[in-house]
Amino acid sequence: MKRIVVLLLMTFMTAGAVYAKVDLVTLPSRDTVQMTIYNSADLTLVRESRALTLKNGANKLQFSWANTLIDPTSLEMLPKADADKIDIADLTYPPRVTNLGLWTIESEINGKIPVEISYLTSGLSWRAFYMGTLTEDEKTMRLQGYVVVTNNSGEDYENAQTRLIVGKVHILDEIAELARRQYPYGRPEPEIFLGARFSRTEESRFSRRARGVMEKMDEYEYAMVDMPGKPKEIVKEGLSEYFLYTIKGTETIFTGFSKRLPSFDVDDVPVVNLYKYEEERYGPDVVRFLSFKNDEEHELGTTPIPGGMLKVYRDAGEGHLSYTGQSSFKYIPVDEDVELNLGPAANVVVDSKLMDFKTENYRFDSHGDISGWDEVRTFKIEIKNTREIPVKIEIKRSFNTQYWKLASSGDFGQFEKVDLTTVKYMLTLEPRSTKSFEYVLRTYYGIREQDWRP
Repeated sequence: MKRIVVLLLMTFMTAGAVYAKVDLVTLPSRDTVQMTIYNSADLTLVRESRALTLKNGANKLQFSWANTLIDPTSLEMLPKADADKIDIADLTYPPRVTNLGLWTIESEINGKIPVEISYLTSGLSWRAFYMGTLTEDEKTMRLQGYVVVTNNSGEDYENAQTRLIVGKVHILDEIAELARRQYPYGRPEPEIFLGARFSRTEESRFSRRARGVMEKMDEYEYAMVDMPGKPKEIVKEGLSEYFLYTIKGTETIFTGFSKRLPSFDVDDVPVVNLYKYEEERYGPDVVRFLSFKNDEEHELGTTPIPGGMLKVYRDAGEGHLSYTGQSSFKYIPVDEDVELNLGPAANVVVDSKLMDFKTENYRFDSHGDISGWDEVRTFKIEIKNTREIPVKIEIKRSFNTQYWKLASSGDFGQFEKVDLTTVKYMLTLEPRSTKSFEYVLRTYYGIREQDWRP
């Protein structure tokens, strides 16, 4: 811990005295530190365990958060042994002194006492990203997950256990703004206050909310176990509206740095490759989609998958990879499907041509004006698969009216009406093959709509 200065003063100082460093003893370094980082808010819960050397009577503990983004209103200390003999009396913020708090500790014993210091800070964040490697036949995929933790908090966290929270948390104040206040609870009135005093009964609204988060975390304690010779693992656990990911072992994350941590590695995830052609949405390009399901059948399904970016590669043989595409996705709950848009595909081509157009079946009103007619269009669709593996393709055609009839001919595969104005063709093409089909679209206008029957 470089920037947080924690000092133990063995003498009791009166309010009117100068805060001189009398009998100053530097507190031993952290024994352990644990960070719980939320990704939906600039919020991290930090828990430190330290051993304080206390004397019988009053002790003073000075805590400074200069150059960090710690929220001083969230500071809390709890003895982890001999709690009945240790009283954390209060936490005072001295006047005219910034970034400094002074704990009063009443002890009935002499010696080392383990305590836990917890607080909220900002500036720590995490994001997930993934790498998918398709097999040569593209029926399965190796899916590797990673987490990148970024530390801009102003504080180094060495040998820290890291826990990650997926889910939204609602906060009443921004941690960074609280950390930057000259006085944690606002500017005190000089003629009334000699120092802003903090007690559990005087916590801010935000601190009470934060304490609720801390209490919820208490339900899930994890042993900090290093696994020499093995990659880090992430343990997942549900927390009602949140989801907790715990990275086994410890990591050192210095301020100003990011660190990549492995999340999971699953082989042989079944996938579906589907090419889509829909001029109204994608223009003239064929777009490739990759889909899988977060369930046990797909070698997943034990936990939700945090949203992130997936880069997809293909095993090209002899240890080589070829880049296929990438797509971002949102949080995937258990048993939910995900479909990833990998972008335009150059090796599957659809050519749509209007071959004929005519109008007929005119209707006239009493004045001799045209009041209804049919439009008849003939389209030819040609599909080419230049790949060395079979592909499935979905072709959607949309019409600007619900009054239509369609007649298809040729190798058009499966046909389905999607809605009032859209139809879908599903085809499978063998490697390096071509298929084509035609359809005749008749649309009805004016009073001819009355003659239309679905």
